[in-house]
Amino acid sequence: MSDPISPVATPLATPAITPITPASRATPADIHAAAQKFEAMLVRQVLSAARKTDFGNTLLTNEGTKTFREVQDSNYADTTAKQGKLGFAKLIEAQLMRQTHTAPATTATTKGG
Repeated sequence: MSDPISPVATPLATPAITPITPASRATPADIHAAAQKFEAMLVRQVLSAARKTDFGNTLLTNEGTKTFREVQDSNYADTTAKQGKLGFAKLIEAQLMRQTHTAPATTATTKGG
């Protein structure tokens, strides 16, 4: 006769949460870079999903072409994010600035305002 399964005696260990201190806050430049990297990652994922579509063309489906497309897509994603063409990075950056209570590095001024 086997012993019945007993519940876990101790709860699972959780990592300690480190509070954010002024010295550990991200700078506006850090937030900007993180937002751009996130946008680039998002574009890479979209392009990767689009490349998985199979139209039955086997002429250009070797490993060399696959590698070339991955590099091309990665460079396109990085360039698109840096240029801000889609605008995701700008929105992500604004949200992170609000959440971390970080002031923007520079403020835009408009004429006639």
